[in-house]
Amino acid sequence: MKTDELILALSADVRPRGPSLAVALAVAVTLGAIAAAIGMQLTLGIRPDVLAALGSPRFLFKFVETAALAVVAVRLAARMSRPSAELWSAEVGLFVPALLLFTAVVLELASVPEAAWERRLVGTNWAVCLMAVPAFSLVPLGLLLWALRRGASESGALTGLVAGLAAGGIGAFFYAAHCPDDSPLFVAVWYTIAIAGVAGLGALLGARILRW
Repeated sequence: MKTDELILALSADVRPRGPSLAVALAVAVTLGAIAAAIGMQLTLGIRPDVLAALGSPRFLFKFVETAALAVVAVRLAARMSRPSAELWSAEVGLFVPALLLFTAVVLELASVPEAAWERRLVGTNWAVCLMAVPAFSLVPLGLLLWALRRGASESGALTGLVAGLAAGGIGAFFYAAHCPDDSPLFVAVWYTIAIAGVAGLGALLGARILRW
């Protein structure tokens, strides 16, 4: 028996009983999003000028960026949970949110006077961002790791890291409804740091939880 066939056979034997990986991930994302939305509403709440903000491309971009990250990361984590699955197409997907953010930053730098760059980068709510995004991501992360246990990842740490990116994207998506800082410069720095922290936690937990 070839090595790849042996891995597939072993993973089939140890796969937990219950819903399939796809179903478990769908449930994890849905419940995680609901938990993040409720947590945001009960603690911070939606920003008071949200109706006016809906007319701002910068405000809307935050949701596009974080949703894109969550979607491609969930897709990649699902692929990583299947032994010997082709990963390149899912891995390339991570360039989508990266390219979106890079483009938004370039446009911001081109359209805003240099004197205003630092003010927009620092913003007014960076400390809240660094606490709120990870807080809103904890339940999604736990649910995603639970779902991914139904697969057979060859690297629990890497799969957990990607799950952390997905959870961080979900948490940041709902935090964005409260965040008064809409500049892509702010998103590129503080959202990225917050989501990276969640990804790091996902890697640590994944190394233990996703071992098989």
